[in-house]
Amino acid sequence: MKSKEHTRQVRDKVIEKFKAGLGYKKISQALNIPQSTVQAIIQKWKEYGTTVNLPRQGRPPKLTGRTRRALIRNAAKRPMVTLDELQRSTAQVMFRVLTFLLNAFTLRFVSKELIGVVNVRLTLLYSTLVFLSREAFRRACLSGQSGKNHSWRTVINLLWMTVPLGVLWAVLLSCVWLWLLEVPDAHTVPYYSPAVVLFALSGVQELLAEPLWVLAQAHMFVRLKVVAESLAMIAKCSITVVLVVFSREWGLYIFSAAHLVYTGILVLCYAVYFIHFLGSKEAARNSFPLRRVKDLLPRRQYGEPLVDRNLARLTWSFFKQSFLKQILTEGERYVMTFLNVLSFGDQGVYDIVNNLGSMVARFIFLPIEESFYIFFAKVLERGRDVKSQKQEEVAIVAEVLECLLKLVLVIGLIITVFGYAYSHLALDIYGGSLLSSGSGPSLLQCYSCYVLLLAVNGVTECFVFAVMSQEEVDKYNFIMLALSVSFLFLSYVLTGWAGGVGFILANCLNMGLRILHSLLYIHRYFQLSQWKPLRGLLPSPPILLVLGVSGVVTAVSEAFFCCDSGFLLRLVHIGVGAICLLGVLVAVLLTETKLVQFVSTQLLPRFRKKRT
Repeated sequence: MKSKEHTRQVRDKVIEKFKAGLGYKKISQALNIPQSTVQAIIQKWKEYGTTVNLPRQGRPPKLTGRTRRALIRNAAKRPMVTLDELQRSTAQVMFRVLTFLLNAFTLRFVSKELIGVVNVRLTLLYSTLVFLSREAFRRACLSGQSGKNHSWRTVINLLWMTVPLGVLWAVLLSCVWLWLLEVPDAHTVPYYSPAVVLFALSGVQELLAEPLWVLAQAHMFVRLKVVAESLAMIAKCSITVVLVVFSREWGLYIFSAAHLVYTGILVLCYAVYFIHFLGSKEAARNSFPLRRVKDLLPRRQYGEPLVDRNLARLTWSFFKQSFLKQILTEGERYVMTFLNVLSFGDQGVYDIVNNLGSMVARFIFLPIEESFYIFFAKVLERGRDVKSQKQEEVAIVAEVLECLLKLVLVIGLIITVFGYAYSHLALDIYGGSLLSSGSGPSLLQCYSCYVLLLAVNGVTECFVFAVMSQEEVDKYNFIMLALSVSFLFLSYVLTGWAGGVGFILANCLNMGLRILHSLLYIHRYFQLSQWKPLRGLLPSPPILLVLGVSGVVTAVSEAFFCCDSGFLLRLVHIGVGAICLLGVLVAVLLTETKLVQFVSTQLLPRFRKKRT
């Protein structure tokens, strides 16, 4: 492993002596560097004509040797930190796959109105209850090293307050959901009132595990969290599938029962683990602060207050912030639920299409953004203008940014063009006529255009966040807050005009403003330099021509072959799309040679290394 990188001056001296006729051995002796290093420097100079460091295929080491050794020492003390990230990401992928398959299966057996009530209204009731009851307590009790700055006795007493608070929220929200909101038709969506009560009860039930959850998080019991959530999700999926197939007349009782089982298994897993763990040799060896199961229950310890006042004040501060955070996080669902802008069926279709469309961003664009954010933050110094940076590194960043913009633009254009002609077929395969017969295809077609904006915004904000100063980041946070509030207003106005498509249009406008802000920042950043990375947003005319032709051909193919003309004609439509896509890829290979070289030498090796 290379321990030190030689300066540009040393590399230039190597080349000067080589040009003067000295051999590898004499240069090595004169500059006191290894002969193999001399050979490597000269070899690179012969091949590329420069001694500047070129972009690596994998991410350059971000840590110095000293920092790396310190991290190794900390990892030896807390070996579960890396395991946390690994198991959490694995669990998230599993949950997404299970949810995807579950929705695809249940859509064949239930109405879209039922899906809308479950996925939007009842899920919003549950998430609001749980979030407002526990989020502030979690943030307060897991900050400031609870158990060191505060006694675990007072922390646990405070955490048990989530249960009565949850009961209070359950009563208030259930009253709102039952008496103030529109009640769905009992024939289409049966057992709505019991379902509201059961979903609220499931939220309160989950809060019973809150003290145990915080203890597990604070002491890095990562495997417990992963196993508990995995078992609960498997049980929920299994019960939903069985009841949907054999007792579909139960309506909302199916999803209510499955959700109750989900939260019940979560609580049971945490309870069984701590009953077994407390008093064991492992607990004593790790100096766990609690010794008996009785210590998990709320009680007052002699000489200590029931609740730490400073911690309670911090919880109250977080609690006041939690309202705005919840509204901004679940903004679309609140607009749909309280303003009646969509019918229950349209709500269900929109929620499914939204989840399908966002999968592209999560699985394709998000890994690119995360990887190259690290690259930009490593190469450039935050808060300094382009003239204050090392110019060879600015050149590398500008080239990488230009290629990234070109890459996501091409991918986004392909999704937009082919999404128009294949949205109907994709929804018919995934959800049958329930999704493909109504507004679903037009929603997914619009979402395909939104994906293009998501792609461009991801890369531009990735660069902007990597180079912004702290003051600029704080200022941008206020801009984001204003955009989020304006999005809620636009959603209400546009959905009244265009239905579910209005939500996507509001997202497009919001994303367009974010892109405009990032483009202006990038333009100003490189304005005084010779590099123009925003040229990456200008695709070559041949690619635009091939994409235009492909869009027309696939649209004609959809009109003639899809989707009510039989299985064989569907295959013909798919074949036409495959041929057009092949033509687009050939055009990219022939006209975008710089982009192809970037993908083959930078992007693919980077992700291969990340997987290994």
